[in-house]
Parts: sequence; structure tokens; C-alpha cells
Amino acid sequence: DDVARGHPSVVIVPAVLAEAQVLNASGADIVTAYVVGYETWMELVTRERDNYQMKGWHPTPLIGALAAAAACANLRGLDARQATAALGIAAAQASGITGSYGTMAKAMQVGRAAHTGVLSARLAANGLTAAVDVLDHERGFLSAISPSGNVDLQTPAQMGKRWRSEEQGLGIKRYPMCYCAHRAIDAMLGVIEKRPLAIDEIDGVEVMLGRIQATTLKNHRPATGLDAIFSLEFAMAAALVAGNVGLREVSDDFVRRADVQALIGRVTVVSNEDYDPEWPSMSRYDQVRIRLKGGESIESEKVHRALGDASRPLSPDDLRQKFFDCFAAGQSAIDATRLLADLQRIESLPSCRVLFEQSRVPIAA
Repeated sequence: DDVARGHPSVVIVPAVLAEAQVLNASGADIVTAYVVGYETWMELVTRERDNYQMKGWHPTPLIGALAAAAACANLRGLDARQATAALGIAAAQASGITGSYGTMAKAMQVGRAAHTGVLSARLAANGLTAAVDVLDHERGFLSAISPSGNVDLQTPAQMGKRWRSEEQGLGIKRYPMCYCAHRAIDAMLGVIEKRPLAIDEIDGVEVMLGRIQATTLKNHRPATGLDAIFSLEFAMAAALVAGNVGLREVSDDFVRRADVQALIGRVTVVSNEDYDPEWPSMSRYDQVRIRLKGGESIESEKVHRALGDASRPLSPDDLRQKFFDCFAAGQSAIDATRLLADLQRIESLPSCRVLFEQSRVPIAA
């Protein structure tokens, strides 16, 4: 999973890979299509001045469906008329609500967005049409989903002139948690790296972060792994108990451990509205304060950007470890080492189908 004013790749990449396999596209074709999807994502998501999530919209599938449609339109070589139709068809289907957070339905609505991207480009290629002004009409897509109508419909599109993929870059999520918790996790792990703490020493933990982040992390007493993904209290407890917040920790068994549940009850959240002007949904920084039973208080560093942010990229070793952890958690029989090597030279692959050889995924047009 990644971060760029939301999570574009979790929608764009599956759609691009699915179409590329059918079309026998090259690795360079995949990379180009991905950039088209990313630039479309940023062109749309940055026009909204308010926060989609506070209205209840889940921007990843909502905007991601259109980004995936643009990427697949590029892969299929659609002309301007057809590509416009693909975006309109995707806009007619796009959806996703924050009420699904912490449930299987959240993953489903993201997967459906990738499906929408593929289907929209195929339908447009076969002659289905849509409104050409569906994005910027006064009752069009962007106006309809805008929390309070505070959306920019006037600024000309900058695609092909301004490359946000270079300006903004792409953050990679280090932890399998809602990104709103990542800076606090970094803060906590930073504390215990310098001073290991016994659980029975800890009287309480206080976490300072933005109100939007706190609202998004809605599960205060998680009982399952899915609950835990949106629980700041769990994130702090897992970091203290396991020294990590990984896929092994985000499991029902770990969440329900007595020591984890006891620590969850000792975590309090203090929110503020001192937002980062470069990332309006996040506070300027997150910080953790640990109170020990002897009266001592330990304060973390102020974390302005999570590890994995484009400004603080993960090392190649960290990325490799995350890749292998995902395969291990999924109990995949695929040779992860070989697949990673192919992905790292993807731009030179004459056919993307080498990526699917081990998985024996059937090709269906």
C-alpha cells in the first residue's frame, strides 16, 4: 500500500496488471500506464479543498476508479473521445464510504474500484459513451462528491505539463495500519528503541495528533485484526508488546491477548486542529508521551513525516522485507525472490506475462 493524498496504487496497480496480462503489454507499457493513472489521481484529488473522509467518502476507491480507468485507457491506446468516455463510465460507478473502515467491505470497495477501471476502459473501447463534462459540470462528479462545494473546477488541467509523480512522489506504508497511525507508531518505536520498557512499568500512554486522524482511527476497543487496523490504541499497545506493528500483530489472536488488551485500556488520545498546510488532513506533527508508574514521563520526538514518506523513503532492505512478509502472510507458493527481481527490472520486460508464470493465472479476454 502507498500514500499520495490517499492510496492510489492499491487501485491502479491491480487494474493495470489485469489489463496488461490480457493485452500482453510490455513492462514499459505498465510503467507508462501507471504514471497516467497516478497523474489522473493527483489532478482530481487535489482539486478538493475540504476533506472527503470527514464527509464519509473513502477517496481511495472513489477517485481511484477514475485513475484506474485512465491507466487502462492508456494501455488500450484509446483515443481522446474513448478515454473521455472511460472516465465518464468510471464516474458513473465510483463509490466508497468510510463507514466500511475496519471491515471486509473496505477491501471489497477498493477491489471493485480496480474492476471499475478495467471495465470502463473496455466498455469505452467497445463504443459505450458518457457525458464529456461529467467531471467539471456544476452537477458533475467532482461537485457531487465535494463535502461543501469547495472544489476547484476552473483551473485548467496540468497533465502533461506538471508532473506530480516527480513533485509529490510516492510514500510506501511501513505498517499494515491506517496511515493516520503511522507517525505515532514511529514515535513510539523511537522511544523504545532508545529505552526498552517493561509492560508493568507503564501507567499510561498519551498520543497527540490531528482531529481528522483521531476521527478516522475510530476503533478504541478492537477485538479483531480488522478492528485493529483502525485503532490508535492498538497500534501503541502492539508497538510496546511486540516492538513492531506488522502483519503478525494485526491478527485476531494477537489483538485478543490479555497483555495487549490491558495496554489498549491505558492509551488516551489528545487531538488538535493544528493542521499541516502541505497535508491538511494531518496535524503538523504527532507525538507520544509515556507515563511510568514511578512518576517519570517519557516524551517522544515530534514526528512530522512517517518513515516511508517520499521525504523519508524506506531503504531497499525495508522494502524487500515488507515484500517477503506479505507473501509469507498470504502463504503464497510463488517464488517471491524471483518475482521481486522481475519487478525491479519491469521497465525492461518485453512481456509482462513473465510476472504471472508462477501463479498460473488464466488469461481471459
